[in-house]
Amino acid sequence: MAPRGRTLLLPLAAATVLVASTIFLFAAAGARWRPADTSLPVPTDAEASSFLAVPASAASNTSGGKDLSFLDENGRPDDPTTSGASSAAGSGRCDPRDAAVRVFMYDMPSEFHFGLLGWAPPPHAGEGVVWPDVSTNGAAPPPRYPGGLNQQHSVAYWLTLDLLSSSAAPCGAAVRVADSRDADLVFVPFFASLSYNRHSRAVPPERVSRDRALQEKLVRYLTAQQEWKRSGGADHVIVAHHPNSLLHARAALFPAVFVLSDFGRYHPRVASLEKDVIAPYKHMAKTFVNDSAGFDDRPTLLYFRGAIYRKEGGSIRQELYYMLKDEKDVYFSFGSVQDHGASKASQGMHSSKFCLNIAGDTPSSNRLFDAIVSHCVPVIISDDIELPYEDVLDYSKFSIFVHSSDAVKKGYLMRLISGISKQQWTRMWKRLKEVDKHFEYQYPSQKDDAVQMIWQTLARRVPTIRLKVHRSSRFSRSDRGGK
Repeated sequence: MAPRGRTLLLPLAAATVLVASTIFLFAAAGARWRPADTSLPVPTDAEASSFLAVPASAASNTSGGKDLSFLDENGRPDDPTTSGASSAAGSGRCDPRDAAVRVFMYDMPSEFHFGLLGWAPPPHAGEGVVWPDVSTNGAAPPPRYPGGLNQQHSVAYWLTLDLLSSSAAPCGAAVRVADSRDADLVFVPFFASLSYNRHSRAVPPERVSRDRALQEKLVRYLTAQQEWKRSGGADHVIVAHHPNSLLHARAALFPAVFVLSDFGRYHPRVASLEKDVIAPYKHMAKTFVNDSAGFDDRPTLLYFRGAIYRKEGGSIRQELYYMLKDEKDVYFSFGSVQDHGASKASQGMHSSKFCLNIAGDTPSSNRLFDAIVSHCVPVIISDDIELPYEDVLDYSKFSIFVHSSDAVKKGYLMRLISGISKQQWTRMWKRLKEVDKHFEYQYPSQKDDAVQMIWQTLARRVPTIRLKVHRSSRFSRSDRGGK
C-alpha cells in the first residue's frame, strides 16, 4: 500500500479503538448501574431482591383484549362467562374500560374500616362478609361518619363508599375491578384518621393503643399480599389525612401513594408532592348556596376565627392577632368547634370579603375550604402549604397568597387587602362560585366533586407509578431462571 494510504488509515484505526474502548467501559459500568432514585426503598441488596424485584409478567397490568371483571355493590364479581363490555352495557353498569382509573380494593376485615364506626355484618350474613350493603336495595343506609372535627379528615370513608358503589350508574372516575391484575391502582380501605381520633390512646390494662395495634396488623397484612409484592407497594393508595394518623406504619409503607392533608409532619423521604396526593379537608362551614352577596353586601373586610395561640409554624397567628385586632372592618377572634363554632364561623365568612388562612400547627387547615365554599376570598399565609389538584386548578385566580415574612410587616397586609378593587374581588368571587363543587364530599359522589377530583388526581399519577414499577423490575431475574 502506498505511504499516503497508510497515513489515512492510522487515524481511522485509532478512532475505532477509541469507540470500542468506550463501548466496553459503558457495558462494564452498566452491570453496576442502578436508577438514581425511583422513590422505592432499597435499604440492602437482600431486601431489594425480595421487596422491589417485580417479575416481568407481574409488572404489566394492562388488560389488552381480555374482558375486565368488575364488582357490584355487594362485592360480587360480574359473570365471567359473558363479555365485560356487553355485560356492563346490558346491565346499566359502569364499564371499567371507560373509567379514568381502575381500582382493586382489598376485602380487608371490617376492623380496619366500617368496624371503626360500630358496624358489623348482620347475623344472617354469610361467611366472609366485610362490607355493608350499599345497593339501592340495601336494608339500611351506610354507617354514618361521626360529626364534629372528626369529619374534616373523613376522606377514606368517602373514597371507600364510592368504590363500593362504583359499578352502578352514574359512572364516576374510578371503577372497582375484581382482579388486581386489571387494576391501575390498589386501594387500602383503612380509616386511619378515625382510628387515630378514637383509639390513639391505650386503654388500661392495654399497653398498646388499638390504633397502633391496627397499624402493625396493617403492615403485616399488606406486605403478605401478592399485590404488594408485585409492585413493592408503589401502586397502593393509603389515606392518612389526619397529620398524626398512620404514625407507626408510614415508614414501613412509604412506597405507597399517600393521600394527605399536607407534608408538615412527614419526612421528605417518606412523603412528597412527587409521589403523594393532597386532598381537601371536608369543610365544616355550610356551602353558600345561591350566593348573591357581592362586594357591597359583605361588611367585614377581613375575617379570622379560630385558635390563636399555636406551636411550631403557627406562632404567626399570635403576631397577626395583635397587629390586626383593632383595625377597622377586621374581625379577628378566638373560636373553636364548641359553642356552635362552625355555625358562627359560617355566618362570619358569608358576610366577609376576605378570609385569613394562616398556618397553624401544620401548614394546612379546613379553614381554607370553609372560606372557599363561603365564597370568601382566601388570604393564604402559609409558606409550606400544598393544595389539592393544583396541577389543574389555579388558586391564584380566587385566592391571595402572602409570604409570612411580608404578612408580619406593620401595615403590609392591610395595604394589600385594601388595595384590591371591587372589580378584582368580584372576579375572584365569581371564580369561587365555579370551583366550590370540587371541595364537596358526598355519597353518591357527583361529577367533579371532591371524591371524583381525588380519583382523577390519582389517575394522573398512574403513568409515573408504572414507570417506577417497570424501572424497579429491570434487574429482576425471577422470570429468566436466575437465582
